[in-house]
Amino acid sequence: MRTLDVCSPYRPGGIVGTVSIVFEGRSRRCRKRVVIAGLGDSGVLTAIHLAGHVDVVGISTKPAWVSGKELGTRISRPDDWARDYWVAFDRFRRLAGMRTVHGVLTGVDLDRRRVFVRGADGTTGTEDYDALVIATGVTSGFWRRPTVQSADEIGEELRRVHDQVAAAGCVAVIGGGVTAVNAAVNVAVTWPDKRVELYFPGERPLLTHHARVWNRVRRRLARLGVELHPRHRAVVPEGFRCDRITAGPVRWHTGQPDTEADAVLWAIGRVTPNTGWLPPELLDERGFVRVTPQLRVPGRPDMYAIGDVAATDPLRSSARNRADRLLAGNIRAGFAGRPLRRFRARTVQWGSVLGVQPDGLEIYAPNGRAFRFPAWSIEPVLQPWIVRRGIYRGIRDPAP
Repeated sequence: MRTLDVCSPYRPGGIVGTVSIVFEGRSRRCRKRVVIAGLGDSGVLTAIHLAGHVDVVGISTKPAWVSGKELGTRISRPDDWARDYWVAFDRFRRLAGMRTVHGVLTGVDLDRRRVFVRGADGTTGTEDYDALVIATGVTSGFWRRPTVQSADEIGEELRRVHDQVAAAGCVAVIGGGVTAVNAAVNVAVTWPDKRVELYFPGERPLLTHHARVWNRVRRRLARLGVELHPRHRAVVPEGFRCDRITAGPVRWHTGQPDTEADAVLWAIGRVTPNTGWLPPELLDERGFVRVTPQLRVPGRPDMYAIGDVAATDPLRSSARNRADRLLAGNIRAGFAGRPLRRFRARTVQWGSVLGVQPDGLEIYAPNGRAFRFPAWSIEPVLQPWIVRRGIYRGIRDPAP
């Protein structure tokens, strides 16, 4: 709001009063409000790109950003994982003006453009929006759940899982995706005396990556002594949601003898979209949010979806291809009546597979070629400059 002096034509130079003029786009009262449902990996990045342009309200079941990435580090080195993947919202410099609601979404009124929330303290409330971003992700194992948790509960779970694996003499990892391979490698690196076995249903893991990636990863697994068991498809117990580390025998649909292990980590890719709060007409047959190539919900120009919850392509690759910047631009373009850009999904996965290792970090391109950050560069270069400042636009150091 700007205040101008008003002069009288009958009194040259004489000021008779003032008037306040609100300029479109400059006053916060005129700014659009975007509600971001879910503040995981995709939600936080989308909020970062929107902050400063619109009013952002984030709704999260966690009191901080708790990433679903790097399960192996989370299990084997929880302190290292928490330093980089568990960050209070107020530490993100770009989110200084964002209001967060700690709770779970229970419904949406499409006509009134309003979501319903049950807070962590049990109270209920609503949040109105001009645009709604659905970024509630999926449930996948114990490391990606939509349950409301406090900081203490998150910390207790980290320590409990770490202690359970640390006490096991034999660890069986079930699954053939990035999460399973990442877990097997990091457990073997942290506890070289453990017996670590990786069971997967196909001829090789990482089927959605270029074959070169598996060739490099296989050599590392061999050096670490991880036993590989191809063509093993596990029998999942009735009603079991793969949301905890178990013990005891694992049975196989493929006919092999039962497998005994002290700790069994289920990373079989069985995911459930966190969309129970949404009307069925917004969802596909599997419960994921239907979207156009512009990441907009069909027939709902005020609704968008991103990340694992969005039915963009078979790999749901908007979660991993930095679609957050595109989505933020499309939301602003939608408000201004400008054309929206298309999201172009990749047909293969790329990026890191194993996370930071003692010899550095390897990033794989879509063609399977690897680029390495040497170990010496991780803390002084990669984390502060490329990750915290480049990707997240600045993260403050934690309070002492």
